[in-house]
Amino acid sequence: MSGGVDSAVAAALLQRDGFRVVGVFMKNWDEDDDDECAAHDDLESAQGVCERLGIDLRTVNFAHEYWENVFRLFLAEYEAGRTPNPDTLCNREIKFKVFLDHAQSLGADKIATGHYAAIEADDDGRRLRLLRGADGDKDQSYFLYLLDRDALSRTVFPLGELRKTRVREIAESLGLPCHDRGDSTGICFIGEKKMRDFLARYIKTEPGEILDAEGHVVGEHHGAAFYTIGQRAGLGIGGRRDAGSEPWYVSGKDMQANRVFVVQGVDHPALFKSEVRIKDIHWIDRAPSSGDGNEALSAQCRHRQTAAPCTFTPLADDEGAVHFAQAQRAVAPGQALVFYSGRCCLGGGVVCSDDVDDVPAV
Repeated sequence: MSGGVDSAVAAALLQRDGFRVVGVFMKNWDEDDDDECAAHDDLESAQGVCERLGIDLRTVNFAHEYWENVFRLFLAEYEAGRTPNPDTLCNREIKFKVFLDHAQSLGADKIATGHYAAIEADDDGRRLRLLRGADGDKDQSYFLYLLDRDALSRTVFPLGELRKTRVREIAESLGLPCHDRGDSTGICFIGEKKMRDFLARYIKTEPGEILDAEGHVVGEHHGAAFYTIGQRAGLGIGGRRDAGSEPWYVSGKDMQANRVFVVQGVDHPALFKSEVRIKDIHWIDRAPSSGDGNEALSAQCRHRQTAAPCTFTPLADDEGAVHFAQAQRAVAPGQALVFYSGRCCLGGGVVCSDDVDDVPAV
C-alpha cells in the first residue's frame, strides 16, 4: 500500500473477491530528511485507505536492502557513463523478492500490487506469461521484465485489465480518500528529484568540454555522468550562427577524456541506431523464435515508447544483437531493452557499448 489510488483499488478488488487482504507500507529510502513529510503523507493516505476498507496495515523498512541491492548499482552505472533504470532492478530485488519473502513469512499466499500488467497461465498452470496492462498509457510491464516465473506464480495484478480512468472511478465510488491523488513519479522509492543535483551528492565529477561533431568546443559540462544520449535540457549552450539555430542534443560521451559530444537537430543521424548490443539477458518464460521469421518480435528501450519491430540474434555470455527495422532514436547504454511478442512481455536485457567500462552485472 503506497498511499496511491492504484494499490488502494487493487486491495479493494481483492477484498471484494473474497480474499483476506493485509496492507503493507514499505519505506525504503532514509537518506533525505526533506522527504520525511512526503513519506508521512503517503503513510497517512495508506492508513486512511485501510481504515476505509477495514483491513490491517503493517509497515516495514527495507532501506538497507534498497541501498545495497539497487541504489549502489544505480550509482555505479551513472559513474560508468550509462543511463540505468532503477525501477526494473527495484522490482526484482525489493518488491518481488525482499517484500515477497517478507509477505510469505507473515503467512501470505500471494502478494498483490497496483501495477498495470497482467499474468496469464496456460491450461495446466505450468507456464506463466507476463502481459501488458490493458491501459496502453499506463502499462508497466516494461519495468517488470526481470521477474521470473516463481515470482509471477506468487503475485496478483488486479488492475491488469482496467484503465486508469476506471480505477479512479472505483476509488471514488468506494469513498477512498486517495481517489484524486496524483500519480507518483521519479526514481523508485526516492521520488521526484532534480537529477543532476541529486546525483552530485554521491558522484564525484569534474567539469569538461562539450564538443560538436567537428570537434569544436561549444560549451562546458558539469560532469559527463550527468548527461544521457538524446538529452536537450541542461546543456547551457545556444545555437551557433554558422550552424543554424536548431537546439543541441547529446550524441555521445567519452568518460575517460571527460567529454560530452553534441549535435544539432532532433533528427540528426548521429542520434539514431539500427542495431544495438545487449547484455544480462533475462527471459521470463522463453526466448523468442530464433531468426526464422515465425514470430513478430518488437522491443522498446524506454517506458513511454512504442515497441518497434526488430530481430534478435543470441551471442555468447548472455549477450545478443538487436536489429530494428527502423532506426531508433537516443538509445543509451544502460537502458533496459524489453522484448514483446504481441501483448506478451518476453524479457529483455541492458543496452551495452564498447566505449564504456564494465561494472558489476545487474
